[in-house]
Amino acid sequence: MKEQGIVLKSTGSWYIVKTTKNEYVDCRIKGRFRIKGIRSTNPVAVGDRVKFIRSVDNTGVISDIEERDNYIIRKSTKLSKASHIIAANLDQAFLIVTLVMPRTSRGFIDRFLVTTEAYHIPCSIVFNKIDIYNEEMMDLYRELSDLYSSLGYPCYSVSALTGENVDELKKQLKGKTTLMSGHSGVGKSALINALDSNLDLRTGDLSDVHEKGKHTTTFAEMFELDFGANIVDTPGVKEFGLFDFDKLEVAERFPEFRAIMDECKFNNCSHVHEPGCAVIEAVKQGEIDIVRYENYISIINDDYFEIKEWD
Repeated sequence: MKEQGIVLKSTGSWYIVKTTKNEYVDCRIKGRFRIKGIRSTNPVAVGDRVKFIRSVDNTGVISDIEERDNYIIRKSTKLSKASHIIAANLDQAFLIVTLVMPRTSRGFIDRFLVTTEAYHIPCSIVFNKIDIYNEEMMDLYRELSDLYSSLGYPCYSVSALTGENVDELKKQLKGKTTLMSGHSGVGKSALINALDSNLDLRTGDLSDVHEKGKHTTTFAEMFELDFGANIVDTPGVKEFGLFDFDKLEVAERFPEFRAIMDECKFNNCSHVHEPGCAVIEAVKQGEIDIVRYENYISIINDDYFEIKEWD
């Protein structure tokens, strides 16, 4: 008899599944298990709704994966033509960034946003560690917050250390399943601990080299918070690799490009060198942020859109 549940944690070979009766069962997959149309290093992902058959030792064998509402994916580092599904069936994503210790690059932010746009997952940007920002950093925060908010990405400033504005985040998280991602060291685990005092996730210090974070999360895992929210915590990621993108599609993932693309002279405009390009003209007029445009150029020039590694 098959039982149903949702995958809360994946360790590569075993999966923790929460059943519809609120039981937690260790499950594995049987033999070669592939999702049609997706070549992935992990056919079963956190957030997947699955069916499994319970064994005599009270473990389970996953037999079916229900159709996904959505998923978010990155390029696998080990298999250049394969992907790694980070999580499935998400309501939204929160990108946790810091402007110092460590600094999150604009390029990383824009690559992540392009990916969430492609998979139709609403994304917010959470600026953590505001307790250590000086006035210059606060000016930069306000500048970036104004920019990304104007593009449709809500921005929040919080401090996991002091608890500042954490209650505001709770309002945005309640009743939803949210992917939480960002570089190692930006305080994802500390922020989750601040959101729910019943949790005690391990947090790490910054390494000495370039003030980069040491990863403390090894596998993606869904946490059920006490105020009625689910958060998918992910390992810290150094860079975000775009998978299965056509270069002509990338511009559509920039909302400010998408709004004026129809005004370009050529239907297949790459927005790089063509005469009569509305995007290029908007950049020249200061109507499109120059750094966003430069990051667009960087993305489409990246071979296969592949990016390097998890921490």
